[in-house]
Amino acid sequence: MIEPRPTDRWIQAGNPADFTFDVLDHGYVALERIEGTELDVVNAARVSYGKRSEELTDADRGLLGFLIRERHGSPAEMVGMLVRMRLPIFVMREHVRHRIASLNEMSGRYVELPELWYVPRPEDVRVRVGKPGHYTYERADIELARITAEHIEMMSASAFESYRTMLDAGIAPEVARVILPVNTYTEIWWRINLRSLMNYVSLRNAPTAQWEIQQYAGPLEAIFEAHWPTIHAAFVENGRVAP
Repeated sequence: MIEPRPTDRWIQAGNPADFTFDVLDHGYVALERIEGTELDVVNAARVSYGKRSEELTDADRGLLGFLIRERHGSPAEMVGMLVRMRLPIFVMREHVRHRIASLNEMSGRYVELPELWYVPRPEDVRVRVGKPGHYTYERADIELARITAEHIEMMSASAFESYRTMLDAGIAPEVARVILPVNTYTEIWWRINLRSLMNYVSLRNAPTAQWEIQQYAGPLEAIFEAHWPTIHAAFVENGRVAP
C-alpha cells in the first residue's frame, strides 16, 4: 500500500484560491503572501559565479535539486512566506521553539482574548505507552476519551467565566489572563524563509511530532509544495532533510 504524502489531505481541503485552511476546532492557517519564486532561488545560487537566469529552465531545475541534495541551503533563504494563524497556546509554545522565523502575537495585555479553547475530539485523545525515549501515543479507550474531553471543556469554560468576571470588575487584562489554560487560542502573524520552513516541516509534519502541531505543519507544507514545487520534490526525494 502506498502511504499518502503528508500534504495530500491539506491540498484537497484547502481553498486553492487563497490557501486558507481550517485547523482543529477553532484554528486556521491563512497565507498572507508568498515572497519570491524558484527563479529567485536559482539566481541567488548563480550569483556565486556572476550568472543570472531570466526564466526557469530544466538546467535550473536540476540546479535546485543539486542544492537540496548537497545541502547548499542559503539560496533558499531568499524566498519565504507570511501567514496568519490561530492556534492553541500549547501548540504555539512548540511552534516558537523554531527561533528561525519572525512572529507577532495577539496581546492579552491590551485586548480581551476571544472565548475560544481547544477540546480534542474523543478519537484524538491519546494515552502514552512505553518507556522514556521509546514512547508511542495510542488512541485512548472511547469512554476514557469522552470523560477527558468533558473535563477539558468544563475546566476551560470555568476559567473563561472567572476571566470575564475579573475583567467586568475592572481587573487589568494582563492580570486576568493568568487564569486561562494553555488550550486557549491565540493569533499570530508568522514570517519564515524557505530554508527554515523545510527545517520546520521536517520536524513538525512528521509522525513523531505531537498530533496537534502536525495539523498546522501540514497546511504550511501544502503551501510550500504549491509555490516551490521543484524544491519540495527534491526535499522529499532527499529524505525530508532541511539543507
